[in-house]
Amino acid sequence: MPDSPLSASPYEVLGVPRDADAVALRLAYRRALRTAHPDTGGDPARFHAVQLAWELVGTPEARAAFDRGAARGGAPAPTREAWAPAAPKPRRDSRPLARSYGHPGGLSRERYLSRIREWAGRGVTLDDPYDPALVRGAPRDIRHVLADALAEEATARSLATLGIAYTVWHDLATDAAGRDLPPKLDHLVLGPTGLFAIQSEDWGGTVAMKRGELVGEPLDGERPMRALAARAKAIGRAARVKPTALIIVVPDEHAAEPLELGGTNRGAVVALVRRSRLASAVREGLPGSAHLGGTEVMEVRSRLQAVVRFA
Repeated sequence: MPDSPLSASPYEVLGVPRDADAVALRLAYRRALRTAHPDTGGDPARFHAVQLAWELVGTPEARAAFDRGAARGGAPAPTREAWAPAAPKPRRDSRPLARSYGHPGGLSRERYLSRIREWAGRGVTLDDPYDPALVRGAPRDIRHVLADALAEEATARSLATLGIAYTVWHDLATDAAGRDLPPKLDHLVLGPTGLFAIQSEDWGGTVAMKRGELVGEPLDGERPMRALAARAKAIGRAARVKPTALIIVVPDEHAAEPLELGGTNRGAVVALVRRSRLASAVREGLPGSAHLGGTEVMEVRSRLQAVVRFA
């Protein structure tokens, strides 16, 4: 299974509850297979997902292994190594990193731990809140919080490689969050190519840019670019600066193009970027985005350092 906690489980792919009996499971598989088959106008990707789902839970043995948290073939599924906070690793690269402040993914992990414990129930001791069987059984909104924490941490690792010319702030506090969203901006990056407000997301599915906003089935009515612009504006107003670019970064498989522009929002270039393309997009600067002179970068950095607070 994919590493994201938000990836659909076999039960979700087949459209049955986790406690469905073997008869209901097989009926759901046959129905899903007919609907998704390319020969009948179905989607090849969906067809493959249905086949993989059946491979994981189609027999009593495979289903028991999956429910224990084992992946296909009995190999360990993502556990603490993939989903829990990672221990610092020794650097092998001697090149200077970007100056970084804040705790990327910190608030999202706090929210996940609070919600997973509340969902498990009072008085229940969770030996491992990142146990794959526990995570897979949790409601989607809880898994989404963990997926976002992982996305923020992955973005932070990418931004750190920008070099000493760049300054990065993570988990900046802001009162412009929007509907059921945490009161923070994930990342703010300052360097010679501009001031970038960045939001790291993992909705578990493909999104695209349309008229300056993201669209896609996984969004469920969200307007993420509008929310990002509000967060950036709140921080920029306090520091008397304006972002030159608004970026939403998603896992590579969730964007059709490495970089998709969406016009401008209050003078800031808007973009949807694959995670693997993010560092180069910042280094190069987005088309149409204003670059900053050395003196201007220093002045903007001083203003931001004076007002930035962390979530």
